[in-house]
Amino acid sequence: MSTSPQTKPFYKDLTFQVIAAMLLGIACGFVAPEFAASLKILGDIFLKLVKTAVAPLVFFTVVHGIASAGDIKRVGKVGLRALIYFEVISTLALAIGLLWGNLLNIGAGMHNAQASSATAAAAAAAVAKGHAPMSTMDFVYGIFPDNFIGAFASGQLLQVLVISVLFGFALLSLKADHRHVIEDGLNRVSECFFEFINLIMKLAPLGAFGSVAYAVGSNGAEVLLSLANLVLMFYVGVVLFIVVVLGTVCRIAGFSLWRFLKYIKDEVFLVIGTASSESALPRLLHKLEQFGCSKQSVGLVLPTGYAFNLDGTSIYMSLCVLFIANAYGVPLGWEQQLGILAIMLVTSKGAAAVSGGSFVVFAATVTAIGVLPVEGLALLFGVYRFMSIAIATCNTIGNSVATVVVSKWSGEFSEQTAKNEYERVLGRKPELAL
Repeated sequence: MSTSPQTKPFYKDLTFQVIAAMLLGIACGFVAPEFAASLKILGDIFLKLVKTAVAPLVFFTVVHGIASAGDIKRVGKVGLRALIYFEVISTLALAIGLLWGNLLNIGAGMHNAQASSATAAAAAAAVAKGHAPMSTMDFVYGIFPDNFIGAFASGQLLQVLVISVLFGFALLSLKADHRHVIEDGLNRVSECFFEFINLIMKLAPLGAFGSVAYAVGSNGAEVLLSLANLVLMFYVGVVLFIVVVLGTVCRIAGFSLWRFLKYIKDEVFLVIGTASSESALPRLLHKLEQFGCSKQSVGLVLPTGYAFNLDGTSIYMSLCVLFIANAYGVPLGWEQQLGILAIMLVTSKGAAAVSGGSFVVFAATVTAIGVLPVEGLALLFGVYRFMSIAIATCNTIGNSVATVVVSKWSGEFSEQTAKNEYERVLGRKPELAL
C-alpha cells in the first residue's frame, strides 16, 4: 500500500506560508502604513542572506556542469544553443513590450503628469545620476573581472559567469585523476551551500511579509490608483508572454507549461513574495536537475539565463519607455522605436550585474536614448516595487523553461525522470507524456 507524497500538514508548506505572509503584509501596509514601511529591513535581511550564496552556487554549478560534460565540444553544443535561445526569446519579449505599449497607447492620458512626490522625484533622479548609461564597449569591458575574489564580493553575476567558464575549461584541461579530486571537492562544498540555502529558506515567509508590508505601507493605495493602468497592463503583458510565447515554446519542445508551473510553484511563489528572482535560483538549480535535466545543462543554462535571458526586464523596459514618451508627449516613430529596441538588447543584459536590477538599468537606458525626459523616471519610481514582482516572476519562469528546452534540444534530458518527478510531486501520473 503506497502512501501519498502529500503527507505534511498544509501549514508547513512553503507556498502556503509565503502566500499567508504576503496577505498579512498587505493588511499591515493598509492598517499601519508607517509601521509597515519600517518592516523593509525584514525583506532586505532575507535577500542579503540569499545573495551570500548565489555567486558561489553559480560558480560551483557552472564549473561542475562544464567538468561533467567531459569535453569542450559538449559544453559548446549546450552553450551555443542556450545563447541562440536567449537572444531570440529576449528580442521577442522586447518587441512584445513595444507592440503592447503601442496598442494601448500607454501613458497617453498623462501629458502633464507629475511625480507622485518630491521624494520620489529626487530618489529617481539620484538613481539615474548614479548609474550613467554604458556604451556597448563599456558593457563588454565590464563583463570581465580584474579580481577573482572581487567579482564574488561585489555580486557581479556576469563576472562570476566569466570566471566560472574559464575555471571550468581549465579544470577540463587537467589530467583525469587530478580533475576528479577537484570535482569531488567542489561537489561536496556545493552540497553544503544547498543545505545553507535550505536553512535560509525557512525565513522566506518573514522576508515576504516585510517586503510586501513595506511596498504597501510606503506607497499606499494612492500611488497604485494613480498608475494603476500601467501596472495592470504590464501584468497583463507578462501573463500574455508567459501563456502565449512560453506556452508555445513548451508545446514545441514537447511538455506542458501548466504542469511544469505546478512543479515549480514553490519557487514561483517565493519569487512573488520577495520580488527577487535570485531567491529561487539555488532551489531551481537542484530541482531542475531532479526534473530530468542533466547536471551540465542546468549548470550552464540556468545561471547564464539569469544574466542573458531577462524576459520580464525586457517587457518592463520597452513598455515603460513608451509610457514616459506618451506621458510627456514625446513622439517616437517606428524607426526610433527599433533603435531603442537595439539599445535595450544590450542594456537589458546589464540588469543582472547591477544590484537593484531592472529600474537601475532602465534609468540608464532612458538617459542613453537621449530623447526622453529623465524626470519621467519619477513617475515609475513609486510603483516599481509592485512591477518588480512580475518582472522577477517572468524572469524566473522564462529561465526555468529555457533550461528544460535547451536540455531537450541538446539531448541532455531524461523523459522518464520527468514523469517520475511529476508523479512524486503532483501525486498522480501525468495524463500525457509531460
